[in-house]
Amino acid sequence: MRVFVTGATGFVGSSVVQELINAGHEVLGLARSEAGAQALAAAGARVRRGSLEDLETLRSGAAWSEGVIHTAFNHDFSKFAANCEADRCGIEALGAALAGSDRLLLVTSGTGGSRTEDEPPAPPSPAYPRSSEATAMALNSRGVRASVVRLPQVHDLDKQGLIPYAIAIARQKGVSAYVGDGLNCYAAVHRLDAARLYRLAFEKGTAGARYHAIAEEGIPLREIAGVIGRRLKIPVVSKTPGEAAGHFGWLAHFVGLDLRASSAKTQEQLGWHPTGPGLIQDLNEAHNLEP
Repeated sequence: MRVFVTGATGFVGSSVVQELINAGHEVLGLARSEAGAQALAAAGARVRRGSLEDLETLRSGAAWSEGVIHTAFNHDFSKFAANCEADRCGIEALGAALAGSDRLLLVTSGTGGSRTEDEPPAPPSPAYPRSSEATAMALNSRGVRASVVRLPQVHDLDKQGLIPYAIAIARQKGVSAYVGDGLNCYAAVHRLDAARLYRLAFEKGTAGARYHAIAEEGIPLREIAGVIGRRLKIPVVSKTPGEAAGHFGWLAHFVGLDLRASSAKTQEQLGWHPTGPGLIQDLNEAHNLEP
């Protein structure tokens, strides 16, 4: 099938592109830079130059395709609200091109505290204005077969979701910290397992479905901080909730969350069974934790 992939040169999207090509699909990937375009071409994909803000480019890519996988998102948290609005507009543009066709639009979201696939997302708010899921689901009434992949902390040896930000703070402050007892948890999945789930959801997915890319349901933040401390040879300490903002800055909100989740329904529906290394295993060997 012809698949248009946004975020095709990103951490998750590049693996999705390779997974689709290996399965025999024809991929058109969105690339912002010449280097990204060259990487896509080398992987065997067609290239469409542009960004998430180029709405006409999004519409033309979607019109060419038999379905769209949307993985693009700007993770610059200093302008998170603006990036969430760009994401919403991009999803709307993709949906407009697919309207009335019953073609698939597979959108990316986070688990955001939803423990199971049946739990709806929290409504957008000033604290968390991302509306990817709600925007996509509304398109089902317009003849688009929209569904969602919810991602936890996606990891390999180079990146691990939000954790590289915690690593950078630990290097700067000289301690690796968690909040309170540190027993709040992050769910996680290896990057290649996530890519395989996107392909299965594209091939088998149903309108309105929510799929959880969860390999590990919950790793305590205290354990994550412990690996960071050991690898960097610095103390591991607890911060009170009142101290968290001063230590972590914008990351304090996320470090205090409990983001455990399951994927039992997803695994049953799609026959997806993650096999990659776990988060702690990758952190134990992570390149970004080398001295």
